Amino acid sequence: MTKLPSLFLVLTLVSIFVCGFGKRIPILSFDEGYSQLFGDDNLVLHRDGKAVHLSLNERTGSGFVSQDLYLHGYFSASIKLPADYTAGVVVAFYMSNGDMFEKNHDEIDFEFLGNIRGKDWRIQTNIYGNGSTSVGREERYNLWFDPADDFHQYTILWTDSQIIFYIDNIPIREFKRTAAMGGDFPSKPMSLYATIWDGSDWATNGGKYRVNYKYAPYVAEFSDLILHGCAVDPIEFSSKKCDTTSQSLELSATITPSQRSKMDSFRRKHMRYSYCYDQTRYKVPPVECVINPREAERLKRFDPVTFGGRRHHGKRHHRGRASRSEADTI
Repeated sequence: MTKLPSLFLVLTLVSIFVCGFGKRIPILSFDEGYSQLFGDDNLVLHRDGKAVHLSLNERTGSGFVSQDLYLHGYFSASIKLPADYTAGVVVAFYMSNGDMFEKNHDEIDFEFLGNIRGKDWRIQTNIYGNGSTSVGREERYNLWFDPADDFHQYTILWTDSQIIFYIDNIPIREFKRTAAMGGDFPSKPMSLYATIWDGSDWATNGGKYRVNYKYAPYVAEFSDLILHGCAVDPIEFSSKKCDTTSQSLELSATITPSQRSKMDSFRRKHMRYSYCYDQTRYKVPPVECVINPREAERLKRFDPVTFGGRRHHGKRHHRGRASRSEADTI
């Protein structure tokens, strides 16, 4: 396994400016930082390895994974999603150590949920720590653009004290570690993954609308791949470089007043679900939740059954897996 110091010596000279770091972070080619996870020839490299196409067809989906494990870091990709009818299709850009810690894994997710023609893609973020899958920490949003029209940058910033999700350098979610959470905050080294797969059983309207393979192949395009973090030994899960890297990340994780204003605006206009306000799942919000009265009132007006505690008098509203709980509404 390639270690981070030697990896940075062979990085491409191409780089992008990352808001908050005050410097340019190099962009990796595929072979410098990633390996194919599954999908055979459904993974295709373009632009001399600077771009990756993942496709889903009747035979299989596809995916790739970072060559190294990381303990904290800045992880980013520009992604263009499939267009037209995409119901049941799931594209994921996420961190996980589930292959090493089956019963107590950590996970930090961007999930993109396809839809029927004429309806927009939905985006979902989620966080697990120490196998805490019984507590889904999902938030779901609409977007202010069509993610199938062009590339947009999606970023996970993970430090020892917080996790921030960004879209086009705008923070959309800030998740802070609290003492009450204990081990539920992701704290073990993870790999970075990107996948496309068939989520017909849950992804669109609770499985009502499924992948239609007459529109295949579904192709998700990835470029501007960034792995900027502390690579750790896969056996000892440690690195002498981690303390310095973690300090740098913590300094970079400060949300400026301008960024916070943009984040508040995004959440006010585009957030459609947050587990913290879901009274059908949690009679008492999970310990890490900080309740914003304005968010609570807006979500209650949007869905009085889920967020207002009002009883549903019609057909019972069934939920899927904890991590997919709000995938049932177009």
